[in-house]
Amino acid sequence: MASEAEPLSPLPQQMEESAHPRVAFPDADVQDEKATGGLRPKGVEMKRTMTQEERELAAAAYGHLEEKKAQEAKDGSLDNTDVSEHQLPFDKLEETLKTSININDPASSVGLTRDEAKDRLAKNGLNILTPPKRRSALMKYIDRLLTMFNILLIIAGILEYILLGIDFKDNFQNTYLGGILIAVAFLNAFIDWFQTQKSEKILASFLAMIPPSCRVVRDGTLQTIPAAELVVGDVVLVRVGDKTPADMVIFSATDLKVDNSSLTGESEPQERRGLKEGSPSRAVEAENLIFNSTLVANGEGWGIVVRTGDHTFIGQVACLTSGEAGNEAPLATEIGRFVIQVSCIAIIFAVVFFAVGITTVYKGKAAQTVTFAVSILVAFVPEGLPSVVTLLLSIAAKRMASQNVLVKDLQGVETLGSLTLLATDKTGTLTRNQMTVTNLWNGTKMLSAFQSNNDDQETEPFSMEVPGMREMVDTAALNSRVKFDKTDLPFSERQILGDATETGLTRFAGRCLDSEYDAHIKKFPKVFEVPFNSTNKWALVILNKPHKDGELTSYIKGAPERVLAKCSTYLKDGVVTPIDGAFKQSYDEAYDYMASRGHRVIACAQLLLPDEQYPVDHVFSKTDDQYPSSDYCFVGLVSLEDPPKHGVREAVGTLRLAGIKVMMVTGDHPKTAEAIARKINLILSETRESLAAKSGRLPEEVYEDEFSAVVIHGDDIDNLEGWQWDQIFAKDEIVFARTSPKHKLEIVKRAQALGHIVGVTGDGVNDAPALKKADLGIAMNVSGSDVSKEAAKMILLDDNFASIVKGVAEGRQIFVNLKRSIQYTITHSTPEVIPQLLYVVVPIPLPLSAILILVIDLGFELFVALSFAWDKPETKDGLMRMTPRKPVNERSVLALKRRALRRTKTLHRDTENGEIKHPSKLSVYCSKITAPFTKQYWEDVMEASASDDERLVDGKLLSYSYLEAGMIETIAALVAYFVVFFKNGFTPFDLRIAQQNGNYFVKHSPDFINTKGRVLTADDQVDALGQAQSIFYLSIFIVQCFNVFAVKAKFSSPFGRSIVANPWNFAGIFGGACLGMFIIYTPPLHVVFGGSFRLSPLYWLIPVAFGVLLLVWTCIRVVLLKKSVENAKVKDIKGLMMFPTMRTLSMRSRH
Repeated sequence: MASEAEPLSPLPQQMEESAHPRVAFPDADVQDEKATGGLRPKGVEMKRTMTQEERELAAAAYGHLEEKKAQEAKDGSLDNTDVSEHQLPFDKLEETLKTSININDPASSVGLTRDEAKDRLAKNGLNILTPPKRRSALMKYIDRLLTMFNILLIIAGILEYILLGIDFKDNFQNTYLGGILIAVAFLNAFIDWFQTQKSEKILASFLAMIPPSCRVVRDGTLQTIPAAELVVGDVVLVRVGDKTPADMVIFSATDLKVDNSSLTGESEPQERRGLKEGSPSRAVEAENLIFNSTLVANGEGWGIVVRTGDHTFIGQVACLTSGEAGNEAPLATEIGRFVIQVSCIAIIFAVVFFAVGITTVYKGKAAQTVTFAVSILVAFVPEGLPSVVTLLLSIAAKRMASQNVLVKDLQGVETLGSLTLLATDKTGTLTRNQMTVTNLWNGTKMLSAFQSNNDDQETEPFSMEVPGMREMVDTAALNSRVKFDKTDLPFSERQILGDATETGLTRFAGRCLDSEYDAHIKKFPKVFEVPFNSTNKWALVILNKPHKDGELTSYIKGAPERVLAKCSTYLKDGVVTPIDGAFKQSYDEAYDYMASRGHRVIACAQLLLPDEQYPVDHVFSKTDDQYPSSDYCFVGLVSLEDPPKHGVREAVGTLRLAGIKVMMVTGDHPKTAEAIARKINLILSETRESLAAKSGRLPEEVYEDEFSAVVIHGDDIDNLEGWQWDQIFAKDEIVFARTSPKHKLEIVKRAQALGHIVGVTGDGVNDAPALKKADLGIAMNVSGSDVSKEAAKMILLDDNFASIVKGVAEGRQIFVNLKRSIQYTITHSTPEVIPQLLYVVVPIPLPLSAILILVIDLGFELFVALSFAWDKPETKDGLMRMTPRKPVNERSVLALKRRALRRTKTLHRDTENGEIKHPSKLSVYCSKITAPFTKQYWEDVMEASASDDERLVDGKLLSYSYLEAGMIETIAALVAYFVVFFKNGFTPFDLRIAQQNGNYFVKHSPDFINTKGRVLTADDQVDALGQAQSIFYLSIFIVQCFNVFAVKAKFSSPFGRSIVANPWNFAGIFGGACLGMFIIYTPPLHVVFGGSFRLSPLYWLIPVAFGVLLLVWTCIRVVLLKKSVENAKVKDIKGLMMFPTMRTLSMRSRH
């Protein structure tokens, strides 16, 4: 494969090996790629002896991966499906597939008969990829319904209706309570299900799995049929611009090249030809095999279909993708953990309060005690949280969609913000997959084809007036075999069909000639040409282009060493000059300048054919070399590259400043990958090789801690040990080159094993397995394959890599907003639960009924909690200069490995073969139950709490919500509660006496005489309780209004402009206030909710004062935590280039 895909030239140190450096055009032989890799022979990285403990720790994190790999090797499932028909000779292939071909005249091939094709289609099925299995919409809804929160709500609601059936009169309120609880559960599930279905429908509109039609020979007749009806043995014709309809062995070809970038990641189209004796190479390297869904970039070819549908190479990759289980989003994991924790606490408290209540306050009244226990359950469970989380994510996803980012999985929005490592493909993702002319050298000076900050200062901008430039433009325009989709459009609007290099040269010539391009081509018709091939490595054309000595002109372009060998002179300032030593030195310097930047270098030369030797009617011939092949005049060098997309450099720099490690994983050549990486901020420092060259040492003499960049060759990946993976991921700048789909998948798994939250970007079929396995797969829409879109969780609709930066910022902000929303929402749990405790223990009249708790949770809280979705960042660059919320560092990796090592040592193995004996489900379940009672469990908990991780619900959040703001709200509500009772004639002592008696505060209760001797009738008692419960409810609401702004304060005080800039917060508060006023001051509603319209608004001042106290405490808290926030910021990165990636004038091309 290497010998046919070398896309660039050797580096300076390699140039000493030959007087004229070797450059592939485009298929030159490759020098040893692995010499440029980042790994030395095993053990060189280690400058000391590793202890046994260190080796065990190094291997522990990857133990489960090694086990799975060994099992896959044992099964050998993938080996059974490798394509092998390309290894057969033509006669054997024809016999095996029972078809008929004519190698000498492919057009006269007979192919299959219609009947045989029909039988094979019926036997083997359609030529389509089987779509992935999908769960029905109903099952998806049931999955969302059966979450812990929803199950608790449904059970609580059913209990209330059971009590209603037992005693309807005393449990009348349960009619509303039970119905609301069950309805909330179904509504939560519906909102989540609806948003997910909507995203899937949008995705479905982008997918079209197979090319629609193809040209096939049946019964000796060339016809067009749907590609889905192709069968093994069919003879198919493919031409430039076609999408290959199936895996085919080529038996005849004319300048055929295919774009395998979607499969292998290589940007250079690969030459394909018929091999009579077959090819011994692997399928991806075979010169006689083309794959389903790859694009024909040049020429045409005849082939025999050898694989269709799921049996094709792309089908095998799709199978590999379906075999990989996608990782659960980090947010889903954290929410799941929080839900279980809160649910367990709620159940325990409900059971305890039931036991206490039935023995004290309710004295054996089971029905009333159950209602009381349900109110405790309701107080602890934030019923609206699932809906709030889903709607917050939906709003963020909608914002991202407006920026051309489609989110398939809602929780992927937040995952993007929590990434610690982004593994990105090169071709089509970081680069344009479009070869572009960058520099030109005319024998004396270097010119830049477009403004570039990578060029030296003495490099001049391109101009047609510079000597030699017109000749080079003529070579690019006239010595070309490209075609256009339409010729009646302006040149800039045409689609160019052809080889990537010729497309780039044509685009450059078209830009220079503009509207004169077509006239220029017609003015000088072709007389003779020799197309490029992998043997000659040059292309020649002879034109009817008059000059002073004759009518014909010959142009040649190709690999520089081949073209230069045909030249005896060069063009110096328009004058033909003999080649001498000084020219060769200048040539070497110019070549080095281009090649060291990872560019493809092309040489141009011309020969003005004299009339005496080559008259206008001279007959040229390819067969006996009857054409001029020596004494050419060297015109200059042209370099091309697949340049970075606009905005990629700043995007990579911004991601690195956000603490995200950006890593390139590509199928391209190591030096091409490194050259691009250095242009886009992905590599800024030295690799082992570059440092060794600079310091005059051998690479083996460079210590591991001296360099922080590494380029790894794919061939080394399979043999890497655990400690070597550790060393690779410890580097700041990483590039993997010449990787296969399996390598990409392995890289993702290894990174995840070290605790990284991995994002993978890609557009090819080869990226699909890694896209699915990653925590967040990001596919391209325009250039992306359907398989990659299916596997990914997020799609960039405009293929703009820079959109990821917006997504990361959005993801981080939505995490902050979610955290604020949860922090705000669960704060009211304390003032809801403590009154229930006082009601049982003291006792006092119930300050807050279960129905009012639901009003808080599903009423004003829901409005305000949703408003956090529109919060802006607290500071301009704050979030994008913070480390990821779960940073991967030396301490976190060591802790993870220690846990993995402990797990490894506790595994049971078979005494005979050493294989792991997995425990039964029962033993796993039992170990989970007993875990909290073990020393190791609490050591892990303490270790996790001491880590740098920021969880959605962590100790700081719980401390604030339950102990700080929660206690302030509780005290505010209780003070207001007791003040209202006191104004209505009840002291705290009176309340205790009355509640202990158990006959007061109902419509038919006897008169109560307080400590001052005042007689309080039943109406007075009921009204006093109504007012007290009303102020308790309003106190929670009022202090929560201040809490809306308190929870936002992290970098600055809660009075900042950004904190109060969200109008939806005020809209939510207004909505909550209207709901509160409606419930409290509307007499007909008192039957259900309690309350009293006689409550004076003056009592509202009590919670207002406590709200101000909450803001004061928040300011103190910001000051106390300021140092820890500053320490979490990412340090500046030396050498980062944040100037824009330059745009170039380009046109649409397909190659």
